[in-house]
Amino acid sequence: MPYADVPALMQKLAAASPTIGREALRFTIYNAVRSNETRFAVWTEFDLDKAIWTIPGERMKAGETHVVPLSAPAVVLLRKRWNERTSDTELVFSNDGEKPISDMTMTKLLRDDGIKGVTVHGFRSAFTDWAAERTRFPKEVADKALAHKLPNKVEAAYRRTDFFDKRRSLMARWAEYLDRTETQNGKGKDAAATASEPTALRVAA
Repeated sequence: MPYADVPALMQKLAAASPTIGREALRFTIYNAVRSNETRFAVWTEFDLDKAIWTIPGERMKAGETHVVPLSAPAVVLLRKRWNERTSDTELVFSNDGEKPISDMTMTKLLRDDGIKGVTVHGFRSAFTDWAAERTRFPKEVADKALAHKLPNKVEAAYRRTDFFDKRRSLMARWAEYLDRTETQNGKGKDAAATASEPTALRVAA
């Protein structure tokens, strides 16, 4: 899906009757993660007070732990799920806390809405295009947000930073963009295009 169309989808998902599938899809898009990373997320991976999601390496495609800075809307969504939990260690997006939603649940939401040719994984591409065209964040920051590994082993050995602070700012801007109304999206470039390192959002405990 072209990144310009994603905010309208997010607004539609938020306005519809809440379901686990809709909340999982919104969460996946907010964080630009892979669907499996959302489906198998458990509460012990999250620190909501610090707005951090630590995905263990065994659940990552690259096999390395990935720390995700959560935007304010993502934390709000999680707090709602937290209030509905039955256990502090269960799956976040599950009917019973033990069985994950199907890998087709989020895709079916798109198909039921008449959206064809769009994949859940493709929202990562939408994020990449948005970051490249509408912000001044370096490509390396967006790549790290997607948990991409550097193809050059020598460069990877020397670049140890995970750009965490910059990624927090980037993901905050992405969330702001996603939550814009259709009218706002028609009024030129968003604020991220005019600042390379915006101030990160503070999330209340």
